Amino acid sequence: MPEKSKASGRWLIAGMGALLMLCLGTVYAWSYFQVPIMKEFGWNNTQVSLAFSFAIFFLGVAAAVGGVLLPRLGPRVLAISGSILFSLGYLAAGLALSLKSLPLLYIGYGVIGGSGLGLCYVTPVATVSKWFPDKKGLATGIIIMGFGLGALLMSKILAPALLALTGNDLVLVFTYLGILFAGLTIAASLFLRNPPAAAPAGKSAAPASEKASSLVFSKKFILIWIMFFCNITAGIAIVGFQSPIFQELWKTIDPSLDAITLARYGATLIAVTSLFNGVGRFAWGALSDRIGRINAFRILLGSEVLVFVALIFTANPWIFAVLLCYILFCYGGGFGTIPAVILETYGQGLMAVMYGAVLTAWATAGVAGPQLTAFIKDTYPKNASMLSFIAGAIFVSAGFLVSLRVPREARPAK
Repeated sequence: MPEKSKASGRWLIAGMGALLMLCLGTVYAWSYFQVPIMKEFGWNNTQVSLAFSFAIFFLGVAAAVGGVLLPRLGPRVLAISGSILFSLGYLAAGLALSLKSLPLLYIGYGVIGGSGLGLCYVTPVATVSKWFPDKKGLATGIIIMGFGLGALLMSKILAPALLALTGNDLVLVFTYLGILFAGLTIAASLFLRNPPAAAPAGKSAAPASEKASSLVFSKKFILIWIMFFCNITAGIAIVGFQSPIFQELWKTIDPSLDAITLARYGATLIAVTSLFNGVGRFAWGALSDRIGRINAFRILLGSEVLVFVALIFTANPWIFAVLLCYILFCYGGGFGTIPAVILETYGQGLMAVMYGAVLTAWATAGVAGPQLTAFIKDTYPKNASMLSFIAGAIFVSAGFLVSLRVPREARPAK
């Protein structure tokens, strides 16, 4: 393949990978639907947020499975399979809401949709990194930034448009989203393929899986896992509840604000923080190219400690929004940096398997973070925000301390 054609082809693959991740990232706009679902169906914070927790949990679990299956099946088959499950998750959620069934919502949006998320998520990151050996940070940063911007797409474009179209019918909104995402994600998945120089699907899967099974229990991997987990837990606990918390702050300052105005404020915050989430994935990944991957983690975790402490004492919604933007900037930064950590530590041959394994930290954090915040909000409603921020400060502090034990310079495995 001529060099120019090869270059243009790999950027098309990167673009389709980013489109796929953009659709998947809409999961981060769950807080947009949190309050409307609670009001319409009479469920509490913990019950509704559990759908989001299940989605993130099964995302991480499926990503680990996908990392093993990717070398065997190839990126196109795995991404299409994940796309189908992801879309079915939205359709099943619509059915669950029509039947007013929480268990079906958990199974549909959480188990089925979350599994599709995981299979799709690991695929473009591992695949595009093979096409850009000369620009690993840039390429994977673009891909993962797409996921971070998904909440913006949902909260400012898709959800408002569909709610207006359907007359605020949540059942139809989730149904239409399932149909839309089926078309977009499957189409994007068709473009994903390994570069010609890569090993054919199935050739290196078994040796990689066998070697990875011992590496996941090594001290280095466990430290990386815990460091990643702490950053995710602190951030995701806020991601799922940023809109309700922001609305509560505004309502305290101005009780005359109506529900529609408050919902608009919440949606705007989700959109803005999603920008920081997306840009953080790219910016911290690029910074880590210069200062080192673990050094980047230490800086983002250490600075988050100070911001979470500031949030504890913040009652002004504007200051809250600024501080939250930084938390999401660092939250995304962890996702933007971790692929390079795994790639440089374990090498391209183990990238898919070990990257999938480290994403189980996301699965665990997806349950721990939102459920902790939901429990606090339901049990201690008057002090919920302060207690949630204290918990966030504890997690990022623990992550920072663990990062000090991880060697700064990682070398590719031989």
